[in-house]
Amino acid sequence: TRSLSITSVDQAMFEKAQGEKVTLPCTFVLSEEDEGPLDIEWVLIPADNQKKEQIIIMYAVDRIYNHYYAAVTGRMQFTNPDPKSGDGSLDILNLKSADTGTYQCKVKKAPGVQSQKIQLSVLVKPARTKCSIEGSQEIGKDVTLKCASQEGSPLLFYDWKRVSGTQELPATSMPNKNTGELLLKNASQDYSGIYSCVASNRVGTDECSVELNVTPPINTAGVIAGAIIGTLLGLSVLAFLVFCCCKKHREKKYEKEVHHDIREDVPPPKSRSSTARSYIGSNRSSLGSMSPSNMEGYTKTPYSQVPSEDFERTPGQTPAFAPSKVAAPNLSRMGAVPVMIPAQSKDGSIV
Repeated sequence: TRSLSITSVDQAMFEKAQGEKVTLPCTFVLSEEDEGPLDIEWVLIPADNQKKEQIIIMYAVDRIYNHYYAAVTGRMQFTNPDPKSGDGSLDILNLKSADTGTYQCKVKKAPGVQSQKIQLSVLVKPARTKCSIEGSQEIGKDVTLKCASQEGSPLLFYDWKRVSGTQELPATSMPNKNTGELLLKNASQDYSGIYSCVASNRVGTDECSVELNVTPPINTAGVIAGAIIGTLLGLSVLAFLVFCCCKKHREKKYEKEVHHDIREDVPPPKSRSSTARSYIGSNRSSLGSMSPSNMEGYTKTPYSQVPSEDFERTPGQTPAFAPSKVAAPNLSRMGAVPVMIPAQSKDGSIV
């Protein structure tokens, strides 16, 4: 007795790159004995057996339902718009690494029921591959060329090749396909050139290149001597600048001091003590010619009219004292010692 059967291969394995499209096959043949409604379901079987299967798309009662699984909504569709014709294959567009998993196609038409599983692996192509050089690029030194991809699903493999010159790797080269390193031992100038690295996995490749330039050893003595000379010249220039700044600062300070100095040709002011002594000396000389008759008037002279020490007279203003015409009495008869007392004239001056 014939019944419903699926004609596509069971337990098929598909590997696709991220961003590509995949078609998961599910073709079937109906039997004349199957008279029930046709149902086609695609489900995602989780890696954890404890979780339930997730329906992602379904055909039932001549309608398509594709809103069950939000992760692939808008990116999946039946390959044939009319699945009841015997083709229930599924297309998944713009694949993502999260789409990796086990998918199962179930076809039901009572009393027949058939299913098949398909394993899908979404891999990432190598991308952003970078090449670099490690070590001194001098004759006789060991140089390592490195190659690494920033993106890409394992397993990644690296292959180096020379794209200039003889286009063959040097005899002393030691490539490592897993790490992407190419060791060049005892490098010579013949090793100079452009090298290319190809990173690959099961879904794609990516490439980068680097230029190697092997040169003679650097004259370290000359470099050290040049560094010393440069340092000395720099210090000399710095010392010269400091000297110029200090000199300019001293000149400005000297000009400021000279501007505020007192001129040497200006005589100093007279002191108070010298003025007082000159005044007292002149009065003593004038008192010698005074007579006793003038003493009475002198004793009445107010102290407020005596010149102070702060008062200065010019040489032309020094008063001239005239000798008194009154004869001095004979003091020896009186038994008294003569005393000279200054008197005051009518105009208030001392005589």
